[in-house]
Amino acid sequence: MSDILFQYYRVNPTTWFYLSSLLSIALFFKFNRLWSVRNLDLIGLILLAPGLLAVEYGGYKASAAVQQMGFLWIFTVSAALLVRMLFDSLMVRRPLLEPNLSVGGLTFLGVSLLVFLLANVITTRPQRDDLAGAAAATRLETRDAEVDADQLTRLGPGYPLLFLLPQLSTQRIFPADTAADGSQEAAETTRRLLHETTARVMAILSQLAIVSGMIAIGWLHFENVRLGIAAAVLYLLLPYTALMTGRVDHALPGALVVWAIAAYRRPLVSGSLIGLAIGTIYYPVFLLPLWCSFYWERGIRRFLLGIGAALLLLVVALWFTSPSTAIFVGQLRQMFGWIFPNEVSLEGFWALPFNDAVFRLPVLAAFVAMMATLAIWPAPKNLGTLLSCSAAVLLGSQFWKAHNGGLFMAWYMPLLLLAVFRPNLENRVALLVLDAEWFPKRRRQAGL
Repeated sequence: MSDILFQYYRVNPTTWFYLSSLLSIALFFKFNRLWSVRNLDLIGLILLAPGLLAVEYGGYKASAAVQQMGFLWIFTVSAALLVRMLFDSLMVRRPLLEPNLSVGGLTFLGVSLLVFLLANVITTRPQRDDLAGAAAATRLETRDAEVDADQLTRLGPGYPLLFLLPQLSTQRIFPADTAADGSQEAAETTRRLLHETTARVMAILSQLAIVSGMIAIGWLHFENVRLGIAAAVLYLLLPYTALMTGRVDHALPGALVVWAIAAYRRPLVSGSLIGLAIGTIYYPVFLLPLWCSFYWERGIRRFLLGIGAALLLLVVALWFTSPSTAIFVGQLRQMFGWIFPNEVSLEGFWALPFNDAVFRLPVLAAFVAMMATLAIWPAPKNLGTLLSCSAAVLLGSQFWKAHNGGLFMAWYMPLLLLAVFRPNLENRVALLVLDAEWFPKRRRQAGL
């Protein structure tokens, strides 16, 4: 960017936390209703940033105590947001609290933020620690490699080819080590550049999909495009978005789930997008009971057909990219997370010396109980319930996720913001807004 803008320097994440927090308060805080739920939501979103900064600071300084404090801070604020999402469907009276800026001003600010954030993705060069995960997964591309039995244990569940991409850290508190030197072989350098370019393109497209999906939901389903733009601008303002703009494993699942919500009136399309999200990072599989409950009265067969088709497509792609049947089976295990929770290696909060990994199992049990409860209650489910409960499920999975759980906020943050800004959506139930199933419709047309 300094080549285009004279003496432009990236804003340090800590400085951006101060600036973005003040700007968010100026745009969205309701000064005439100090104790409104909107203000409490805004404060909760702002309070996530200190935990993120503490985690990165502790990682750079190799201070487990600081990282522990950062993760505890994130989990505490996340728990409050989780409770907020669980009670969101009970808030029937939802007064229209629009942002303190016009649609034109919000659009200009959102486009400006998006340009700078995506420019950071384009100009960022992966650092040594950004390449660690991709280096561990490079054996997937080697045609004569044997199956890496520990890959699922080390990297966690998800689509195997996704782990080949480097993690682009667009902002850092401290300058990081440079990437690997140029003494590598030409083939290795070409493959690395191909992966970096792919990661940049996928990250940019995913962030664009998240923003456009939020605006589309505001326009199509909230019938108020200003609310969709406001939610998208607040997403772009969050310090988390500036820190993790280039993380494909963060943004891609979030984009797929957002557009699944946007296309909820087309169960086949929504099912396909949810299926792609499940195949990409596995954890959206816990959305299935909730979404099946939403479509139970109408659309369930089309929804399940879309999920099956998307997963089959990903499995076929794995088959054609696998050099042997044994490697294909190993990749399939990783895609579907075929591993016991106590066998996976731990990173982040549960790997810190202060924590006992055995306590992760009751957290997982509580999450399963919450997921099952949301599949039953409330009934029937409307679009507002689908938004808030989907955010709650994806947010709840962060508490027991083995690999840096708590940091993957793009999975649930767009849905949470849409739930914060949404109007009353009690009449958006599947039985009312969806067309009849294919076969009954054809029978009626045939006069049977």
